[in-house]
Amino acid sequence: MRKNVVAGNWKMNTTLQEGVALAKDVNEALKGVTPKCDVVICTPFTHLASVNAVIDTDKLGLGAENCADHKSGAYTGEVSAPMVASTGATYVILGHSERRQYYGETSEILKEKVALALENNLTPIFCIGEVLAERENGIYNEVVKKQIEDALFHLSAEDFGKIILAYEPVWAIGTGKTATPEQAEDMHAHIRSLIAGRYGKEVADNTSILYGGSCKPSNAKELFAKPDIDGGLIGGAALDAASFMGIVTAF
Repeated sequence: MRKNVVAGNWKMNTTLQEGVALAKDVNEALKGVTPKCDVVICTPFTHLASVNAVIDTDKLGLGAENCADHKSGAYTGEVSAPMVASTGATYVILGHSERRQYYGETSEILKEKVALALENNLTPIFCIGEVLAERENGIYNEVVKKQIEDALFHLSAEDFGKIILAYEPVWAIGTGKTATPEQAEDMHAHIRSLIAGRYGKEVADNTSILYGGSCKPSNAKELFAKPDIDGGLIGGAALDAASFMGIVTAF
């Protein structure tokens, strides 16, 4: 059956020294604890190798927040999937709403990134979700369907089975609006039905779908109790070890 996962996305936060200290705090908090979920921290590229050296990777997974859509070459400033894998990281966030919005990432670009991540034994945490206008216009199911179809549904069932999905209600992040647990569950169930339609019920039942809205210790238990929500992709709360652990222990 599918795994529960709580993954922290640190975004563009923490210096190297602060990041190593935070990773050590999370690692220490996991000692003597047997979480009912896989726990992952996704850090800036600059931190990966140093963080990998100070955590117990049997208990705490390590991921990057992005990777390039090329394997190598004259792409100044880019970081490739092989480079990410060489640090010891085993996860990579792809298609985050901020990457789509600010850096123009399209489904075609993301198809290349997914292929390179899988080729380098990285587990993609693939983000999908609709913006406010799409939610208000009632086209959110169609938007998310197209995002998944265009970037992922060319994959074999075997390769699709290596991917974790994360639903981001972009309209409810930093807007003052909130997505209810029921709205989150409705979308997660919709996503699972799309997977079942393409790959069959077994693949759908084994796909972990995380919630990437404003998940925090105060609402994590209610969200994670929903049948199709398998954990969270955590932003701000991941920058404090105690808050992050409060979400991990919500299962």
